[in-house]
Amino acid sequence: MCLVVLSVPLLPAFVMVSSRYCVKVAAQCHRALAWALRLVRGRVCVRSTHALVFSKCTHGKVDSVLETFDLYAGTHPSLCISPQIGEALDEAVRRVRPSRVLELGMHCGYSSVRLLRLLPSAGRLITVELDPLTAELGEEIILVAGFKHSQFQVLTSSSAEAILTLHSALELNQEASEGLNLVLMDHDPQQYLPDLLALEREELLCPSGCSVLLIYRNQRAGDLREILSYIRARPDCYCIKSKLQFMTEIFYQKESVRVDRVSRM
Repeated sequence: MCLVVLSVPLLPAFVMVSSRYCVKVAAQCHRALAWALRLVRGRVCVRSTHALVFSKCTHGKVDSVLETFDLYAGTHPSLCISPQIGEALDEAVRRVRPSRVLELGMHCGYSSVRLLRLLPSAGRLITVELDPLTAELGEEIILVAGFKHSQFQVLTSSSAEAILTLHSALELNQEASEGLNLVLMDHDPQQYLPDLLALEREELLCPSGCSVLLIYRNQRAGDLREILSYIRARPDCYCIKSKLQFMTEIFYQKESVRVDRVSRM
């Protein structure tokens, strides 16, 4: 009886803690359910996109593969970037003329094919995809487009894990100041800044210059607020090169390289 009397004043606190815990659990369950639904929908989209492209395109013809992708996207929900973003991507690749490219977020292989068709013969693409099924079907589409494994590599893992393996995958020579010339980020926008910091930390960005293309969908430019704040705070080695409706290009150049170029002028 004594315990009951003593516990009565504590009931509001118990109720408050319990309600807060329930809210947190409910929020976590909601996020988990949303993630699961996105994964299921994504897999359905990837399967149907792959089936149409594989059956309708002319194998070995890059333009036919891309046209079939665009045909599908015009009549079905698609995870691929739009043709408009694709054209902006093409323009950036032609201007940068990269030899080593990293793609974070493979989706159906559409942007991988667009990138590969503009790389030099000795160029190499590393594309990273978290979902094994998406990675497998996307890799098959790249091969259908006529590219060989000597030109690209698919890493099935999180972007954070993949970045730690890129030195060996790219066979970089640090003494020759080699690195990535172009990075396409089209995965989780919340990972854009952590992955950029990891690329810096691992010294994977080419010191003489690397363009980083940030894709954001559904006009959610707010997704880029964190990484753009970081870029603006680092004028010594970063600048915002261009901002389009669904894509922002930032440019990285090591400070020592900039200082050396200025001193030569």
